[in-house]
Parts: sequence; C-alpha cells; structure tokens
Amino acid sequence: MQTTSAVQEQPPLATSTSHPKGLYVLFATEMWERFSYYGMRALLSLYMLKALLMNKEMSSLIYGNYTSLVYLTPLLGGYMADRYWGNRRSILVGGLLMAAGQFALFFSASMYQAGQTAVPSAQLLLFFLGLGCLIFGNGFFKPNISSMVGSLYPKGDSRIDAAYTIFYMGINLGAFFSPLVCGTLGDTGNPADFKWGFLAAGIGMLVGSLTFEMLKHKYVVTAEGAPLGAKPERTVDASPVVPVQTDGPVRSETIAQPAKSFASKLPMLIGLFAVVYAAIAWLMNKDWIGALVFSAMIVAPVTILTDPTLTSREKQKIYVIFILSFFVIFFWGTFEQAGASLTFFADEQTDRNLGSYVVPASYFQSANALFIIVFAPIFAVMWTWMGKRGTEPSSPLKMAISLMLMAVGYLIIAFGVKGVDANTKVSMFWLITMYMVHTFAELCLSPIGLALVNKLAPARFASLLMAVWFLATAAGNKLAGVLSGLYPPGPGEFAKASKEGIDLPGILNGTSQATADVSAKLTQLELAAHWPSFLGFQITSLYDFFMIFVGMSAVASVILFVIYKKLNTMMAEPVTAA
Repeated sequence: MQTTSAVQEQPPLATSTSHPKGLYVLFATEMWERFSYYGMRALLSLYMLKALLMNKEMSSLIYGNYTSLVYLTPLLGGYMADRYWGNRRSILVGGLLMAAGQFALFFSASMYQAGQTAVPSAQLLLFFLGLGCLIFGNGFFKPNISSMVGSLYPKGDSRIDAAYTIFYMGINLGAFFSPLVCGTLGDTGNPADFKWGFLAAGIGMLVGSLTFEMLKHKYVVTAEGAPLGAKPERTVDASPVVPVQTDGPVRSETIAQPAKSFASKLPMLIGLFAVVYAAIAWLMNKDWIGALVFSAMIVAPVTILTDPTLTSREKQKIYVIFILSFFVIFFWGTFEQAGASLTFFADEQTDRNLGSYVVPASYFQSANALFIIVFAPIFAVMWTWMGKRGTEPSSPLKMAISLMLMAVGYLIIAFGVKGVDANTKVSMFWLITMYMVHTFAELCLSPIGLALVNKLAPARFASLLMAVWFLATAAGNKLAGVLSGLYPPGPGEFAKASKEGIDLPGILNGTSQATADVSAKLTQLELAAHWPSFLGFQITSLYDFFMIFVGMSAVASVILFVIYKKLNTMMAEPVTAA
C-alpha cells in the first residue's frame, strides 16, 4: 500500500470542470486491452472458417461460447478482487493471462499449412488453450478496471456519467484501430497470415498492462489522494474489509469493518447451482456452456441477495440492476452478431470493392468504434444539456430507446437484402448504416449501464455487481452465438456442395431430392439438407434471418417502455424533510 508521504505527492484533486488524470490512465489501459480483444475478434470467425475448416454453425457455437465465457468469468475476478487481491493485482494478472492467450493463438495459426484438408490436433489444442487464457484473463481484468472509474470521484459527483462516456469513447480508439491493424496483417485472403494479426493483438495487451503498472501509483487514486484498488485489509478474524457507507458508489479498502463470510452458505449455493445447472443443461440438450452461463445468472443474484447485511433499500436498488440486466441480454444477443453472422455477411454478400481495392471483411468491425468516437462526445453533451433542463431520459428509458434503435438497425439491413438472391452482393452502404444506428443504440445503453451499476451498487459489492452486469452480457453473447448459427446457407455452402456435384439450393427448396448417398456426403461436408428454423419460423433468406432481430429487439423495447417508470421509482432516493 502507498505510504503517507507518497499519497501527499499526488496531483491536486480535479476541479468540478475537469476529470482526474487517473481516468485517462484507466481508459488508456482499457484502450489497449480493447485493441487486443477486438483485433482478435475481427479474425476469430474467419480463422475458424478458413484455417480450422469449421462450418458456420460450429464457428458460431464456439464464438458464442467464447464471448459468453469472457463475460462470465468477471464473477470470479470481481469476487477475488473484492475479497482477496484488490483491483490492482487482478488487473495485472488478467492482462498477462490475456497476452499469453493471444500468443497461443499466434502459435496455433503458425501451424497452418497451405491446402491442408485436416487440422492438426496441436493446432486445435493451442487454439482452445488461447481462448481459455483469454477467458480467465478477461475475468480478472474487466470488472476491476470498470469499477475503478467511479471510485476516482467523490460520492454524488455529477461528473461520473460523463466520466463513463469519456472512458467508453477512449477505449473505442483501441476497438477502432485493432480490426484495421490486425485485419491488414491477418485478413489478407491467405489463411497462413492470420498469425500476424494474433501476434499484434498480443503485443497490444502487453502494452496495456505495462501502461497501468507504470502509472497506477501516481494517478489511480481517490479524490482524497488515497490509492485505489489496493489489497483489501483484514481484521483479526481474517474477514475481508468492506466500507462502512454501504450505499455509496465509491469503494474504500481502508475502513475496517468485518464482512460476513460466505462459508456458511457455500454448501447451499453449490447444491443450488448443481440442481439449476442440471435442469438447464437438460432443457438445452446438453449445451454445457449455455447451462453454465444461465445457471450463473440465477445463482449469482441469490448469492448477493441472501447476504444478511443488505438493507431493504439496498436490495431495492439491486433489484433494478437485475431487471435491467435481463433486458441487456436481448441487446447483446442482437448487437454481438458483428463478430459472427455479420462477418459472414460482410465476407460473402457485401460488395467490398472500392475501385481496384477489396476491403477486408474484418475492417467492418471498426465501423462501430469509429461511430462511437465521433458520436460519444455529442451524446455526452446532449445528456448534459438535457439534464440541466430536466428533460434527460432516465437510465431505464434510455435502455428502452436503445433496444428500439437495435430493431431499426436490423430493419434497415433487412430492407437492403429483401428479394436479393444468395449469389448477389449488396452495397456496403446497408451494413455501414446499420452499424451507425447500432452505435446510437450502444451509446444509450452500455456506458449508461456502467454508470448505473456504480451508482446503485452497495460499495462492498461494487466489483461483484459490476460482474453481474457483465454476466448479462455473457448470456447475451451466448444467445448471439446460438442465433448466428441460424444463418441460412449461402454462396460458400452452395459452392462447397457444387464441387461434389450436389444441387444444395434445389434440395433446400424441395425441387431436388437428396438420396442416401447425397445425404451422407452432405453430412461429411458438414452441410445441412434443410433450412434453419427459429420457434417454428423457417429461415430461407437473409431477410428472414435479420427480421428475427427486428422482432426480438422491438418486443423487449416495448416491455421496458411499459415498466421504466416503476424502475425510476425504485431507483429514486426518498425525499427527506427539510
């Protein structure tokens, strides 16, 4: 922990019109982490399709499992930080693990041989090892750096909303440049080059970890100048320290107050998790990863709400977090198509020609980040302007608007592909316009949600409740992978079948019959002989596929519009007599 003399040497406190320098240290660290994550994500689906020789359904399944687990492990990271390690150590461990994961992907991609028809087991082993390191590394990194942003400010500081928007804008610099850098190096049309994109992502993660380690002692401090994120102190009974002011948004690691251990209820929680997990795995046809994510969504809230130190007022605020988390699932289930089905769409059915230059499909994943950089300041000014006039929408209302904007974005691209056959490529205008509208949706939800959790969470559960918020993102990402697997067969599948003399479009449309030999060959090629379906709705075109997201987002938005006033009441502080 920092000495007293060292604390006194800290920079002066931020004024009401400025932000502490620690904010910029945190978003610089997160910027490089996002460079690493989005650079790798821009290549992930393409690497599985073109180098690991997987089909779209399997690629979508792995993509959804990976991105969901990336947001599930913050439960572990948040708990370890709050109880044992503190934010600082957790961020360092997480950063190093993620760098190791990117380098494992680099070595996996380095094993690719041109023209290979089978994937070496070592290549697959390194691939899954890399994903595992990234999953656990992100778990230690993500909730801790996000929860530290609000802790830079005094309780009730009006700058917190703007701080999270600035933080969100800053980290998107990394998300913007990473697909361009990693895509230029890895998405060249030659699967052997994927390794260079993964290498760049690994180097970026090391830079982010080094940035935090070098600057944290000087700048990552509270408004009073005390160090943030140090290892929690313990009382003589070895109970971790929690803050006295349990309703405050700012965490404190320096006030000794024993916290009740979870040990007494641990057997009950383990038993509950086992029962819920088995039931969900059975309902999901032994989808073990999906069962893990959705079981955690049930057990984690129970773990928090059964804490005997919670007051009724604290519980009411936590209920708001949980309700909004449910709606967040539908947002991310539609938004996260960017790394899966929308990448397939960009690769196969988007006209990417700019004169003689063909834009890599991975570049389109920079569109969202670019629009955030452009529009985040505008949204921040807009919220401030409306707030001064008392017309700013509440956080739940902003989220309802966000979901409706998601529906509008998919309606735009659905209109662009309506009546277009699978062999026709459409203008990139439709994809870019959709990403712009989805960016508006994201700016109404994601930074607003982070600030909301920081405001409503009891301080002793700050990191853990931030992890629960990311858990909703995990469920949304899992849903995104499941829905991406419904992407209808297109030019790639038709060409693959045609090489074997199989009329796949005719079989799908019922104009040709698949013999036993043809069916066996399709199975061998990992091609389906029927159109995918969703809730009894057959998906025979991209228009059908995109309309699923229109309907899902619109329904969720309408429900949230109906209940947002009740949520406002639950969030509001009671009026005290003068």
